[in-house]
Amino acid sequence: MAGKKAFLLRVDPAVWAELERLARAELRSINAQIEFLLRDALARRGIGGRKRGTGPNGRGGDASA
Repeated sequence: MAGKKAFLLRVDPAVWAELERLARAELRSINAQIEFLLRDALARRGIGGRKRGTGPNGRGGDASA
């Protein structure tokens, strides 16, 4: 976990339940799902972007696949 920033996040229980459902469906941990959604939101705004080698589903591969 070197290089990652830890912080406390308070989330509405209904939002948490949806995050759990989505994470389970996409075979991610809650933490990985939140990070994926944050990166996706930034990329949609043209800020930051995806890590090198990360495909559209966040699991590697080519973006055109």
